[in-house]
Amino acid sequence: MMAWRVHEFGPPEVMRFERVPHPEPGPDEILVKVSAAGVGPWDGWIRAGKSALPQPLPLILGSDISGEVVATGSGVSELYAGDQVYGVTNPRFIGAYAEYALADATMISLKPGSLTHVEAATVPVVSVTAWQALFDHAQLKPGQTVVIHGAAGNVGAYAVQLAGHAGIQTVVTVGADDIPFVRDLGADRVIDYRAHRFEEEVRDADAVIDLVGGDTQGRSFQVLRRGGKLISAVSNPDQQLAERHGVEAKFFLVNVTRQHLADIARLIEGGNLTARVGAVLPLAEAREAHLMLEGARPQPKGKIVLATGAI
Repeated sequence: MMAWRVHEFGPPEVMRFERVPHPEPGPDEILVKVSAAGVGPWDGWIRAGKSALPQPLPLILGSDISGEVVATGSGVSELYAGDQVYGVTNPRFIGAYAEYALADATMISLKPGSLTHVEAATVPVVSVTAWQALFDHAQLKPGQTVVIHGAAGNVGAYAVQLAGHAGIQTVVTVGADDIPFVRDLGADRVIDYRAHRFEEEVRDADAVIDLVGGDTQGRSFQVLRRGGKLISAVSNPDQQLAERHGVEAKFFLVNVTRQHLADIARLIEGGNLTARVGAVLPLAEAREAHLMLEGARPQPKGKIVLATGAI
């Protein structure tokens, strides 16, 4: 089969589209005929050698997949050959840019029937990241208020929708061009971060979901009530600032599970979440997708997807 591998870390040019052995599922694994693979910033970090996890070489890039189960390993009892599924390959977030991918069965669920494979491949990592930020880490409840930075991005858009569905009041920061988009998602209050300093506009929020980092993260402590929570998916918050403001602050890495994916799928089927496809490229053009990630090509609004089969 054909797959995109890296034998050394570096820029997109290190990626090689080459023939590799057809994989066989081991215990607790499934083999998926990949119809579509999502492309995310973490794929670029892994390719560049900047992963937060050890990544022995050579490796096949990619983590988000949607496709059909063609074989199951021992110990797999909830998924069967022929199932249309979506999810993440494994905890190392590798192996998806290929015609067939091995996946940890606990990180895969049945695909939402209302989505194409291309649409479904945009969902797993970003939607579960938003879910875990809001509910597992910030532990927000109906009626509370959350500030979401980067709300027009792929994770942020799910955070806005999930919070709104749960009855959580949302204050979001975006650029002027993205204001109509986040309003359509259901954002309660929208702040143009270029025109206004959000810390002068917001007080006593229960939580901040930081998807931007840097100066935005540092200023965010000012908008939280004492006992509030700053949850970042991009960088470790300053613990001295957190202590000074009397809040909790943490960085987390997403942990994609079958249960989270099943919950997300139900919300999609109920019309409560919308997937956003930014660009669709053939699998053979994965290097072009990484040039988009790097900003060497125009970056689409929404998720980049590699289509490897019928969509």
